[in-house]
Amino acid sequence: MHDERRRIEERVERVHNQRIKPAIYSATVPFEVEAWQAPGEPVSFEEAAAARYAPFAMDTPWGPPWGTTWFRMRGRVPAEWAGRRVEAVIDLGFVGDWPGNQAEALVHLPDGRPLKAVNPLNQYVPIGNPVSGGEEIDYLVEAASNPDILADNFSKTTQLGDVLTAGDKPLYTFQRADLAVLDEEVWHLDLDIQVLRELMVHLGEHEPRRHEIMHALDRAMDALDLDDVSGSAAAVRELLAPVLARPAHASAHTISGVGHAHIDSAWLWPIRETKRKTSRTFSNVTSLADEYDDFIFACSQAQQYEWVRDNYPHVWARIQESVKKGQWAPVGGMWVEADGNLPGGEAIARQLIHGKRFFIEHFGVETKGVWLPDSFGYTAAYPQLAKLAGNDWFLTQKISWNQTNKFPHHTFWWEGIDGTRIFTHFPPVDTYNARFSGEEMDRAVRNYSEKGGGTRSLAPFGWGDGGGGPTREIMERARRLADLEGSPKVVVEHPDEFFAKAREEYPDAPVWVGELYLELHRATYTSQARTKQGNRRSEHRLREAELWATTAALHAPGYSYPYEKLDRLWKTVLLHQFHDILPGSSIAWVHREAEAEYARVAEELEALTAEAVAALGGGEARVFNTSPFERAEVVRTSEGAPAYVEVPANGSAPLAAAEPAQPVTVVGRVLDNGLIRVEVAEDGTLASVRDLRAGREVLADKGNLLRLHTDLPNYWDAWDIDKHYKNRFTDLLDAESVTVVEESPLVGAIRVERAFGKGSKLTQTITLRAGSPRIDFETEIDWHEAEKILKAGFPVDIRAPHSSAEIQFGHIQRPTHTNTSWEAARFEVSGHRWVHIAEPGYGVAVINDSTYGHDVSRTVREDGGTTTRVSLSLVRAPRIPDPEADQGKHRFTYSLLPGASIEDAVAEGYALNLPLRVADGAGAPAPVVSVDGAGVTVEAVKLADDRSGDVVVRLYESRGGRASGVLRTGFPLAGAEVTDLLERPLEEDTALTGDGGVNVTLRPFQVLTLRLKRGEGS
Repeated sequence: MHDERRRIEERVERVHNQRIKPAIYSATVPFEVEAWQAPGEPVSFEEAAAARYAPFAMDTPWGPPWGTTWFRMRGRVPAEWAGRRVEAVIDLGFVGDWPGNQAEALVHLPDGRPLKAVNPLNQYVPIGNPVSGGEEIDYLVEAASNPDILADNFSKTTQLGDVLTAGDKPLYTFQRADLAVLDEEVWHLDLDIQVLRELMVHLGEHEPRRHEIMHALDRAMDALDLDDVSGSAAAVRELLAPVLARPAHASAHTISGVGHAHIDSAWLWPIRETKRKTSRTFSNVTSLADEYDDFIFACSQAQQYEWVRDNYPHVWARIQESVKKGQWAPVGGMWVEADGNLPGGEAIARQLIHGKRFFIEHFGVETKGVWLPDSFGYTAAYPQLAKLAGNDWFLTQKISWNQTNKFPHHTFWWEGIDGTRIFTHFPPVDTYNARFSGEEMDRAVRNYSEKGGGTRSLAPFGWGDGGGGPTREIMERARRLADLEGSPKVVVEHPDEFFAKAREEYPDAPVWVGELYLELHRATYTSQARTKQGNRRSEHRLREAELWATTAALHAPGYSYPYEKLDRLWKTVLLHQFHDILPGSSIAWVHREAEAEYARVAEELEALTAEAVAALGGGEARVFNTSPFERAEVVRTSEGAPAYVEVPANGSAPLAAAEPAQPVTVVGRVLDNGLIRVEVAEDGTLASVRDLRAGREVLADKGNLLRLHTDLPNYWDAWDIDKHYKNRFTDLLDAESVTVVEESPLVGAIRVERAFGKGSKLTQTITLRAGSPRIDFETEIDWHEAEKILKAGFPVDIRAPHSSAEIQFGHIQRPTHTNTSWEAARFEVSGHRWVHIAEPGYGVAVINDSTYGHDVSRTVREDGGTTTRVSLSLVRAPRIPDPEADQGKHRFTYSLLPGASIEDAVAEGYALNLPLRVADGAGAPAPVVSVDGAGVTVEAVKLADDRSGDVVVRLYESRGGRASGVLRTGFPLAGAEVTDLLERPLEEDTALTGDGGVNVTLRPFQVLTLRLKRGEGS
């Protein structure tokens, strides 16, 4: 047989695109359209309905950036269309091939009920199937003219990312608003050919099935009347039916399709626009559920549900009904799809608590899995936290973006830092916006790593980010692929069903231990430093407010615990931990609003904490310590004078000066407190740090060396830092001044001022305090660089085989060598409050109050010694998607802690991030809880969410070893029980000691939640 593949394939492609697709709608009549441009921000339906509209013609430009135009569309279904399937078809002037991040619209009925959205790949609104003819159609359409921020494919900066700079030039040209008859036979023929064509071209040329399909399509083109596509479509479909009916091989891979619409809670649009995106997409989904009984849609992010509940009650009611019918599956159990690395441990716990509670309360559904496809890596603390929240499975997708190494598993057990394992799936289709194309089906089967062990994978399908979610065309593809030779089998089902089947067939799946590190998007640990600082400060202020509010509720008669306010503030912080807000990868508008929200949160939490402390009653000036460690350190009084104080963990003490073992001396540029001697060089770097206790020099070279690197990644500017950044840099060694600014027995401080780059200025105050080996670098930067990253490096004279970086409820170790490509790919990593390096007998920690990115490397010197360098990433200057990212002023502190154990690092990390609070005229309550036993660390103290008055305490083992101790309370204790994160009892015994304490035994990094019942008199 002659090879006619090219002729046939090109023939089918042309006829399909140029004859069949245009015939899907057999008749059309235009709507009569009027328009009204809403001024400023979006308005309510009621306001839009009462506005005055003007005539509007097709091919007219409309829509300034971030604007809202309301269109009134009126029409009558022609009488001769009776018995046909009629739809409205609306093309707002969609551009490009990305279905999200551009114009969208929500169609309302005259009474204000949202009907369905209009999106680039979902332009229809159903009217009747069949119609009677003569129906009057009256729509009010809210159209959003959102700009396509990435129209230049990340090659150019744009001012479109903020309404303040975007201008008012119309972005779109309205193309179509018609009533149209859907020719169902032609529509189905289009889908038949799509599925067969795509299957054909992705089968191997040696496969008989490919040639069978090819010749069937060739015969079908012969049967198609090009002058009467509609009239011949049924006959053509009959010819194709046999090849569509051939069943899949018995061993064919099974793909569980789950309807999905990944909607970023903010990204290339502000939060206010996400509220509208959710309403549009959810309207589409509930409409599709009416058309397809076998459709199932999985949707995460309780925050988005709450937005719809509060703003679109009709859509909310339809969601509730779809959940009852089993077609809508709440998943994920988190408030938002948060970043997987940066939120603190308690914050991730609250993400799970608030998310799961929302779904239980509003739908009677307890979600069973963590649905987190798009975060930029995943902390090794997740398995334990997910299980403690009652989850059985975890889903991710983003690891498919790895730059260097291919992740070796798709179905596996993921083991966290404490040993907890959770069944995890990473879909081999490599997308969370699948459409069941031939390419995707082929890729899923080729990629699947567990062949021979497992036989199934999951594919989330639907257009995301405002693209409208799943479509009827995707559902029709799924139906055709349910049992088709040459293709994997597709079944649409709930993700819980997929995970149950996958686990049953592959209980001994391989194990991956530790973090799921994404070998890409490493700059998300640093970009938009003020957003990250706002998150860190908010997390610690929430801890502080809860602790002292609990203290006041126990000890201050008449004080009322601020449940509602704390709940609302937590949810605000959780929202901004979304995986494109906290990582710094959103447009300027998003980060401008985030900074304002963090400022508001700080103000409210400061007021709540001050109110709680004041409620404790008058007395004397006291110092309050929110840290879980007792502290002896220098604090500033209300007059600004330094005082050395000793304060118990989670408690308070009088502001009475204690005596440190030795005062601070300042001689020239040398600070000495008897523990540490610090010499500052003329250039402002550290010339020497001498640990007087150990009798050793800490540094191998200049310490606190500020290094300005060129930072132009290959792509994704705000997201990425590529390895070549290391090759070009300038060391900041020209200090404008090095000046002693404080010299007292309690504090010695030297200020270094620098100017560099394109008008940037930096001031650092290097401070050593009495009684503490910690050296602080209080830093102020006025930053005006572009495409640069600033790092602070500490070359330490230690041969460290690995570094330890704090993560949620523990820490993770990473090798300092680059033996393999896996280690070499970790050239920039994340951590929380500290990173620690050590050799046997001696360690050093670098601590911070707001940064997350760092790198650790080592070299061998000519003298044979080893230098291990820890470098903190302080601030970046990406220009896409926010051209002004990080510009302006920053204030933060980082510290060097010589002679530090892991326990020291943990304690000083808390201390730096939870400054002592001085309150005049405060009472002297006992700490709510205290712990006897090293390694048992209190993370949260609060009242139970059910308002029972019980006290909830969250503990964890912080050193990485076994720990035991006794937890004691500052109130009469009637009982204690172990609970899950949602404060529900677990089947574990908790013994009270004879004197009313609670015995606690923890495995390494174990998290334990205790519910403490108050006895009489509390």
